[in-house]
Amino acid sequence: MEQGVEQGCRRKALVYLPTNEVVTSYRQLEEKLRKLGWERYPDNDDPDKLQFHRGVSSALLISLPRDFAKFKTMHMFDIVLKNRDYFEVRDHFL
Repeated sequence: MEQGVEQGCRRKALVYLPTNEVVTSYRQLEEKLRKLGWERYPDNDDPDKLQFHRGVSSALLISLPRDFAKFKTMHMFDIVLKNRDYFEVRDHFL
């Protein structure tokens, strides 16, 4: 049996831990981040990026590609590092 068939198609997924939900859109991600005190950064000069910050006094910033299809593992890990108790990167089988 071929290895690809046996193991299936696997990719990384961002999981919201309180509900064990796989994040599948920016709308969904923004809703989760808002609950954790993140706000969309209003003065984003780069039209290809979405940015979130945690209030004006925080130095933390999450920068994401505007196109969800370009949302990569490195972006997921950035979110996890800044929200350790709420997000996790897992293997997701398709």
